[in-house]
Amino acid sequence: MSERRAAKRGTSQRNSERRRPQPATARRVTVPESAQSPQKRRDDNTKRASKAKKLKLFGVGLGLDMPFCLLVLVLLTIGIIMMFSASYPIAYSTYGDSFYFLKRQILFAVIGIVCMIGFSFFNYRIFYRFAKIILAISYIVLLLVLILPASNGVRRWIGVGSFTIQASEITKFCIIVFFAYWGTKYFDKMRYMKYSFIPGIIVFGSTGILLILEPHFSCTVIVFLLVLIMLYISGMEGKYFVFIGVLVGLGLLFMWVTGLLGYAMDRMDGWGKALDYTTSEMWQTTWQTRNSLYAIGSGGLTGLGLGQSRQKYLYLPEPQNDFIFAIVCEELGLIGAILILVLFGLLVWRGITMSRKASDMFGKLLGIGLTAQVGLQVILNIFVITDWLPNTGISLPFFSYGGSSLIMLLSQMGVILSVSRTAKIEKR
Repeated sequence: MSERRAAKRGTSQRNSERRRPQPATARRVTVPESAQSPQKRRDDNTKRASKAKKLKLFGVGLGLDMPFCLLVLVLLTIGIIMMFSASYPIAYSTYGDSFYFLKRQILFAVIGIVCMIGFSFFNYRIFYRFAKIILAISYIVLLLVLILPASNGVRRWIGVGSFTIQASEITKFCIIVFFAYWGTKYFDKMRYMKYSFIPGIIVFGSTGILLILEPHFSCTVIVFLLVLIMLYISGMEGKYFVFIGVLVGLGLLFMWVTGLLGYAMDRMDGWGKALDYTTSEMWQTTWQTRNSLYAIGSGGLTGLGLGQSRQKYLYLPEPQNDFIFAIVCEELGLIGAILILVLFGLLVWRGITMSRKASDMFGKLLGIGLTAQVGLQVILNIFVITDWLPNTGISLPFFSYGGSSLIMLLSQMGVILSVSRTAKIEKR
């Protein structure tokens, strides 16, 4: 009997030991995915998706806007082709090398693309933190060019070895960054003069004076319009725009009386009269604009063909710069010119659309401002080459030859792509 009880107790003890849970370190139980909680499955899917995203440069999940990026690259490619087509006669005549401008522009484009990719991964919100310092950098470079030696009677460039940087290109970016910061910080107070009208007048007034001293009136106009755009999208009331217009008019009157507008008035000579012969001196003054109109008219509907321009053979001065779109019209015709303008329109539309859906106010204002600068320069450049505006020297984005302008432009496109990473928009 006792033996039977002992055997029963031993069997019970062994069964309890089997049922006793093992230490956590010794147990490796795989729970089927179907048995996991919905939250657990979502967390696992998120982790797997995040690992997959790291392997993609232009993945949808990363937020990099592929349509905008493609539009930039397409415009850049067309711009380089047209720049070479417009520049090889003057390059051979001046430097004995038809590929002189092409080789340099490709180098600038490569540097710019590297900067664009780098800034696309850059956290644009850092600009908000250092916005005041960035504005100070604008003043520093504008003051620096005034003490450097002049080139062709103007002071606009900072020489770094064989490379020159145009101070105004830095200024345009700094102005946009600062007013994006200001509009974000005081967005709810922009209806008051103290937070909108007065800061706008102070920043533009001080910047405009430095630009006029260079002199660089075309950039002064661009900066003025950029300030208006940034104040408008930040919420400044319409009545203050009237005040700004009055003050600008008074400022122009003062500069005209004091002779500060002498350089600008010289550039306005012959405006709207490029095809009218009045005097031999005026005929020479309007030479560039007149040959621009000849080129546009010669292109007709379908153009003379790529590389077949006549005006670029030393008739149109510096066709690779501000008047390159006249060569585009001559070689590609009205149809080709319209298609390029449509690409610019799509770029501006896409940039503004995705910037409006950024996750924060600073990203919205910064992206819209940088995109608006591209559209603004395209419009002003077209007006200049068609003699609707005085010949003031406004470059065409992605097309006009220039190192600092192209690198700064592509860097700014990278900042817009950085903003797109936070935008709530389909990025396929």
